Amino acid sequence: MTQKTYAAKDLLTMATRLFERAGLPPDRAHATAEILVEGDLMGHSTHGLQLLGPYLGEIEKGTMTLSGDPEVLADQGSAVTWDGRYLPGPWLTVQAMELAFERVKQYPVVSVAIRRSHHIGCLAAYPMRATDQGLFLLLTCSDPNNKGVAPYGGTRPLYTPNPLAAGIPTNGMPIIIDISMSTTANGYVARYSKEGKSLPGPWLLDHEGNVTDDPAAVSTDPPGSIMPLGGADLGYKGFALGLLIETLTSALAGHGRSQEPDQWGASVFLQVIDPDAFGGREAFLRETEWLAEACRTNPTKPGNPPVRLPGERGLKLRAEQLERGVTLYPTIMPTIAPYAEKLGVALPEPVAD
Repeated sequence: MTQKTYAAKDLLTMATRLFERAGLPPDRAHATAEILVEGDLMGHSTHGLQLLGPYLGEIEKGTMTLSGDPEVLADQGSAVTWDGRYLPGPWLTVQAMELAFERVKQYPVVSVAIRRSHHIGCLAAYPMRATDQGLFLLLTCSDPNNKGVAPYGGTRPLYTPNPLAAGIPTNGMPIIIDISMSTTANGYVARYSKEGKSLPGPWLLDHEGNVTDDPAAVSTDPPGSIMPLGGADLGYKGFALGLLIETLTSALAGHGRSQEPDQWGASVFLQVIDPDAFGGREAFLRETEWLAEACRTNPTKPGNPPVRLPGERGLKLRAEQLERGVTLYPTIMPTIAPYAEKLGVALPEPVAD
């Protein structure tokens, strides 16, 4: 299969129409489609439109809630907890961010915990909504239904890769962080397994605890696992960070693994911080811009490229792909095609080379 390139607006239109035909109200269909397309724009090809088919499958099965609002479980003004009722994760997360953006005008820090959200897609797709307003964002999630990562020293999968995203404003390009607390993500393991390829590194354990690069190791009975960030040598650090994410998400939201949920979903935590309420926005930006520039100009080994800040590649790729089109991983459109045929939505035409 060859990679094809599509206009971003055409992909957004296609995904929105598919979600609408499947039953999502227009605003939720558009918000969810927008986050998925943003994932591919920034180069996160396992967490962009690769998820469109699975999301439509969840709607078909009735395991994604289409209507209604999240239930407010607690509201202290600057601290809010929702039961997301398995509503579309991207839409739900955007709604929580909009609430936080409004509340942060009154409170220096606003935190929202969401339990029983559906999957929220690529975390890197969200932070610019905050940094464009000069706000500092933290966003993280876990899935209490899924087990893929073993605790350091253990051999059985226990929790999820648990990504953490941050949006840090500067006077120029923002710093966008999106990293998992594991050596790799489930989506990459599934892709390499489906294509019959070895992983780029020894990132997994088989069910006996042996380090391996074979993605099939996680599908055995009993299953192997993904190692915590840091791998065999330094995985105790990733393990500690993974526990931190579990605490921020499921524990704060009051719903997690101890209750053994039986469907795909997410526990979400986000926090919006207004630098004006602390040392002041001007001082904040002075420090973040100084640090960013000091990193970029740090000497490198002769022949090596300059230091690249987190998110820099994705933001530059996003700008390029908005102009020339989005190059999709070759397996993505074939997973969408059956739903497009079933729901009567035309697939977009690739852009000319």
